[in-house]
Amino acid sequence: MTATKRPVPAEPGGRPSDEDPIRVSFRRYAGVRTRVLEVGDTVPEPELPRRSLRRRAAAPHVKPSAPRLVLLHGYCDSADTWRPALEQLAAAGIPAVAVDLPGFGDAQPLRPGPMLPQLDAFTTAVVREQAVLGSVVLAGNSLGGTMSLRAAQNAANPSSAGKSASKGRLPISGVVSIAAPGFVDSWLIRAVARYPLPLRLYSSLPVPVPGFLVRKVAEQLVPRLLYADSSVADAVQVQRFTALFPDYRATKSRLEEARQLVAELADAYRLDSVEVPLLVVACGKDKLVTAASGRQLHTLVPHSRLLVREDWGHCPQLDDPVEIAELLTYFAASAVRTTQAKRAAATAPQAVSEDTAAG
Repeated sequence: MTATKRPVPAEPGGRPSDEDPIRVSFRRYAGVRTRVLEVGDTVPEPELPRRSLRRRAAAPHVKPSAPRLVLLHGYCDSADTWRPALEQLAAAGIPAVAVDLPGFGDAQPLRPGPMLPQLDAFTTAVVREQAVLGSVVLAGNSLGGTMSLRAAQNAANPSSAGKSASKGRLPISGVVSIAAPGFVDSWLIRAVARYPLPLRLYSSLPVPVPGFLVRKVAEQLVPRLLYADSSVADAVQVQRFTALFPDYRATKSRLEEARQLVAELADAYRLDSVEVPLLVVACGKDKLVTAASGRQLHTLVPHSRLLVREDWGHCPQLDDPVEIAELLTYFAASAVRTTQAKRAAATAPQAVSEDTAAG
């Protein structure tokens, strides 16, 4: 849960300046135009000798298997929340993309109606695009953690053999869920769901609250909600978040949208369907999603791993981007190895059976 920041102007072709390793582009997923932040090299098509161009179509395509991170942000956030971590991943040579989810950042708005199905369709399109370039590992913070878990519910079973078993399923090798809501939420999220009298009064005020007062309250509240220690909050990150609440009308609209989202979270998960490697990250100083929420998620998905960091807040990618980048790197490599080993083990008996029949 962070905010919106206008992208740094890129050079022609979407290339960043020499100082910025992050490429900025605009793409369309599931009919939604959005902004994409990307680091690492895409996989180029292998060059063939001139005389072999006629045989180009017959050359087998080998799908890259190196980990490729897809990063999803939280509610009222944007891909910019991942910029500090993306810079670390770029320095380590790890391919990764972060996207503005529909309705946030520079993405087109959500359509009227349920929010989660629209976000599911968008996430599915991103995953399928990136899976062509490598083994996708999804990582999401807050709402992004929810979308990563929902994608994992529809991921291909790594232990199933054959294309028929994975038909229509998402090619995901692993998932990192950071502070996903909907399990053991804080009093603040529960208050939004219950819509208590103070919120009802705010939404029905006959005279709107002055914009400068709304912004002043947001400037004080945002650092305390996002960071473990508000005194070290990045002013740029805070400013881009408070920009989402310029006046009474915008704040009222976001509040109504948040109420709808919290209601949808009540029926958001089918965790018994999650079979890919899962890392659950719980943060001890999170004011929105308690660490108990992560522990419960870990209990509900027995094969998952749990990391509890008592010194992190709701957005650890802002608290400690270096540590987050290392965590994502090591987990992604491990998850891809595990998934590939399971798939190899699942296809081995099938290959033996075919050889026996042929013999």
